[in-house]
Parts: sequence; C-alpha cells; structure tokens
Amino acid sequence: MTHALPTLPYAMDALAPYISEETLQFHYGKHHQTYVDNLNKLVPGTEYENMSLEEIIRTAPKWGVFNNAAQIWNHTFYFDSLAPATIPTLSEEFLTRIVEKWGNIESFQTAFNDVALKTFGSGWAWLVKRADGSLDIISTSNAETPLTDSSVTPLLTCDVWEHAYYIDYRNARAKYLENYWHVVNWAKVEERYNG
Repeated sequence: MTHALPTLPYAMDALAPYISEETLQFHYGKHHQTYVDNLNKLVPGTEYENMSLEEIIRTAPKWGVFNNAAQIWNHTFYFDSLAPATIPTLSEEFLTRIVEKWGNIESFQTAFNDVALKTFGSGWAWLVKRADGSLDIISTSNAETPLTDSSVTPLLTCDVWEHAYYIDYRNARAKYLENYWHVVNWAKVEERYNG
C-alpha cells in the first residue's frame, strides 16, 4: 500500500492572517510530505506493507515506521481541525460538556493553551473525549498520539512543533496559540465527538 499526502480541505491561503500561506507551504507541503515519503520508503517488504496508517500506529514499535506513520496521522488530524476564520458556533450539548469541565469556553481555551505552552520541546496538545463522554486535555511528545490509547477519542489538536509556527510567530508560541482559536473547525470537532 502506498500512502499519499491527503488533500487540504481549504486553499493554501485560507487560514491567513493567522496561519500564512508560506507556513502551509512548508508545514503541509514539505514537513507533512516528508513523513509520507519516508513511510513509503520504510514499509515495502515489511509486515506493515499492506497496513493502514492506523494499523501501523497501533502495532509498530516506536521507531522509524511508527514515527513517520504517527506524524502523518497527527498532521492530517491537525490540518483537518482547521478552517478559514468564522464565528465559532458550538451546539448546546457540546458547550455543556465544556462548561461542565472548565466553566466556560474562555477557561477551556486558557487551559488548552497552558497545556500546549508547557509541552516541552516538540509535541501536541489534544482535546479528547474519555469513555464516559467527559472531555479532557492531554499533551503528547514528538510523534506520540492518543490513537494508541483506546480509553480516549481525539477531538482537536494543536501542533506545537516549532515548524508549525516559526515562520509566522518565530519563537512566540503563546501568540500562535492565541491566534489558533480563530481557525479552529468546531464543526469537525463536534463531528468527531458525536462519531
């Protein structure tokens, strides 16, 4: 099975000014593509040759094959979590879940940003649904992904590897996180929650 770079669900300039076209050209067009290319070089002739990304991630030991497969999956999930800036709308049920855990949407965003800021080095901040339907925020490092944890369902992620924001924000991760909320695709987050 040959893995391919998934098509972005929006134009390369659609997230500007919060995430620039130049950032997407490098982050999606070069970094994401490199993980795809690397995986396609690593899997031929191995037990992973005919597996989906998800199967590879759940079965491969945490080294080259896993790292590239997980980074493809994480990045696809991240890019699909974004959309051109709109007024965010959340269903009453989903907003209730956020309020139950954090009190209001602003407190949730503050908590999420805090986890993302404290993720040491390269990694990811995730909003996840627990088995009981409650929401939580977790952090993973490097290529780690909640896909390997059957007790959670990932709903939203923010990539805090420097390549995700350095062109636009240099080392100002906090500013990137502040602007990230302008392009979150809440419809996709809720679709994942209800899925």
